[in-house]
Amino acid sequence: MSVAAVLDRMRTLLGPAGFTDAQEDMAPWLTDWRGRITGRALALVSPANVEEVAGLVRLAASAGIGIVPQGGNTSMVAGATPSPDGGAVLLSLRRMRRIRAVLPDENVLIAEAGAILADVHEAALAQGRIFPLSLGAKGSATIGGLVSTNAGGVQVLRYGTMRALTLGVEAVLADGSIHNGLKPLRKDNRGYDLKQLLIGAEGTLGIVTAATLVLAPKPVARVTAWLGLRALSDSLPLLRRLEALTGGQVSSFEIVPQTGIDLVTAHLPDMRPPLAGRHDWHVLVDIESSRPDDPLADIVEAALADAMEAGRVADAVIAMNEAQADALWLIRESLPEAERREGGAAKHDIAVAVSDMPDFILNTIPKVEQAFAGSRVLAFGHLGDGNVHFNVRPPSGADGPQWLDRNMDAVNAFVHDAVAAMGGTLSAEHGIGVLKRDEFARLAEPGRLEWMRAVKSALDPAGIMNPGKLLPPCGGATQPIVK
Repeated sequence: MSVAAVLDRMRTLLGPAGFTDAQEDMAPWLTDWRGRITGRALALVSPANVEEVAGLVRLAASAGIGIVPQGGNTSMVAGATPSPDGGAVLLSLRRMRRIRAVLPDENVLIAEAGAILADVHEAALAQGRIFPLSLGAKGSATIGGLVSTNAGGVQVLRYGTMRALTLGVEAVLADGSIHNGLKPLRKDNRGYDLKQLLIGAEGTLGIVTAATLVLAPKPVARVTAWLGLRALSDSLPLLRRLEALTGGQVSSFEIVPQTGIDLVTAHLPDMRPPLAGRHDWHVLVDIESSRPDDPLADIVEAALADAMEAGRVADAVIAMNEAQADALWLIRESLPEAERREGGAAKHDIAVAVSDMPDFILNTIPKVEQAFAGSRVLAFGHLGDGNVHFNVRPPSGADGPQWLDRNMDAVNAFVHDAVAAMGGTLSAEHGIGVLKRDEFARLAEPGRLEWMRAVKSALDPAGIMNPGKLLPPCGGATQPIVK
């Protein structure tokens, strides 16, 4: 069929609630979350169920039309943005947002791909459970996007990434067939695991339409503390000590620099520093227990007192209630917004081995700031999983956007080379998308791209699933990026 005929059939399949090719309707969804890439699309299609998704894929396949799946449009690497050539349809999953089931006896929740993370949290809490993945975009990020990027968040230390929190998926493959894999099986050794191929594939192998998610008991005790460190090198011994004393109940252990606190308090006037004094490095720690009689607070207070006596912690404050705990977390979660208000940065979502993270930060910051005169590095992140948000800000007083346009590629290559030298990864939790595609190809281990292309070719031989994302075309030619 011709492209026009396919679009007409899509319009008939979905009706006016699910199909539009009006530019004014599509415009809000054609630019990525960071505002760096704007694409075009043949149409915006919004299916209401998995059968409509399958019908759309079969129609697209009949004419070789690409399909770009999109959830909350919160991708940090333009993984859900169509290319500038305008040859694909943008498939929005926002109408598929039902919580299909909460099964407390199985400790699982089944949610459609368009379900908002915050709504999943509420549904789990209503049954005395939690879905233990949280991130700053929880009010807009969707389950399908979280699965497709293998998202992590701030509780990976205890609960793992989406790979560990996803028991099954429902998905539509490139031929329009439906993979019904939502059964909450804890064990299933029937050969290849299609679920794990789809998790982290960024929509390039199939469209995730629903997922079976792992729940955990709702904590009844929580200790949240903000610590000022004597030195960043003291952070990992402190984490391991707290894990040992609490039986592995540390759920979050976030490193925050003093420069980050200064940035937040400067651009968000309602914010206050958590400690009276200044310390080069801080830690925000969350420890939770589901046992009503757990003496968690006493254990943590004693451990912090010992750490202060040993000289590892210079100052500390423990939240006395949930409101205070939330206020401490708001400081950490406000770092990206404060950075944006100051003018943006070259952002790097990278990871090294946990034991290498303090040295990586301390060694790489001065190298970057020397190589790019006047630049200011803001490095923060999750020590428990080695994930560093390593952001390079323009010099103070410079034209930020102009400086970033001029230096972005060189800064990215410099930071990624430093990560690769330590055996790390240039993408810890945001995926590859378009923005990291060429750097991924440059730094990938021998054979990795060939193996991934073989999988892509087997499951999507026509290349219609999220074209242009994750894998660069063979030969290295890439589509232009429109800024």
